[in-house]
Amino acid sequence: MNEALIRSLTPGVLGVLVRRGADFAAAEDAVQEALLEAVRVWPADPPRDAKGWLVTVAWRKFLDATRADAARRRREDLVEEEPAPGPAASMDDTLQLYFLCAHPSLTPSSAVALTLRAVGGLTTRQIAQAYLVPEATMAQRISRAKRTVSGIRFDEPGDVATVLRVLYLVFNEGYSGDVDLAAEAIRLTRQLAAAIDHPEVAGLLALMLLHHARRATRTAPDGALVPLAEQDRGRWDTEVIAEGVEILQAALARDRLGEFQAQAAIAALHADAPTAEETDWVQIVEWYDELAGLTGSPVVRLNRAVAVGEADGPRAGLAALAELDDSLPRHAAVAAYLHERDGDLATAARLYAEAAHKAANLAERDYLTRQAARLNTARSH
Repeated sequence: MNEALIRSLTPGVLGVLVRRGADFAAAEDAVQEALLEAVRVWPADPPRDAKGWLVTVAWRKFLDATRADAARRRREDLVEEEPAPGPAASMDDTLQLYFLCAHPSLTPSSAVALTLRAVGGLTTRQIAQAYLVPEATMAQRISRAKRTVSGIRFDEPGDVATVLRVLYLVFNEGYSGDVDLAAEAIRLTRQLAAAIDHPEVAGLLALMLLHHARRATRTAPDGALVPLAEQDRGRWDTEVIAEGVEILQAALARDRLGEFQAQAAIAALHADAPTAEETDWVQIVEWYDELAGLTGSPVVRLNRAVAVGEADGPRAGLAALAELDDSLPRHAAVAAYLHERDGDLATAARLYAEAAHKAANLAERDYLTRQAARLNTARSH
């Protein structure tokens, strides 16, 4: 197969799809799938009109993806904005698709990426941000996953751990406001908890509920982010918090600690504090230590540095932060916060501006820009 020919045809095929009404990101995905199909088919059966073949297959792929997305959205429309409390009665086809995409032939990271793209409806960019990798790297990973499962019969479902990871990432994307999938993720996790007696499933459900209980207070009426310490705790949903804590306590009692239970325990300590000043930061640091031991995640250690700064003072937090790679997402924002608490307003303002430049979304960028402006104004007076 002539790869140079394919590369030369790709922009033209992409342009045809866009002119036919496909948005650019969806057109890119469809063309990528058509190219994968060409890799599989052309060596044995080369087309007479290569561009026409690619346009036809890519357009078909685009229509298939559009129909699948419409079907997924119809399922989401059946879910109320606030998930109903209590266990779900049975699994639906969406959760079954999650298990099928978590195929044993795939690595866990590839299975998660493929499921998020094919079933969760997330873009390659959003998945890349969740994994802290470049978008091009994630696009290649998803393409490899598609090639791996091409032609495989999906009669051997994946494992619970991979499905939990997918549900967690979908919830985080929905909760961030970029894609409104938080309620759907909770609904599916309820179904999973009803079907599988597993402490980490319960831990994930508790974590989702404890975060979801604060959802109404996370943004101001103008869409601006509201930090946890400034949220109106009187507006937190106490019934959802109580349900989350009850589910978590039952999971922890089984003495099979996992990362979702540890995260839920941290969320429960925040939810339990009547005011930000009364937060039990010492316990939160201890739970972050547990979580870091379970995951080895640099993001966990980044969050731990904030907790250390609250429990033991900003200089202790900065010392913990100094052990981490400063290229980590939100590293500059954490450093800015700790320097501000330590009284170094000039450094904090500079770091807030740097963090704003690197922010992943508009709301976060606006918040960090305002923080930098606030400190610069304070320094000028």
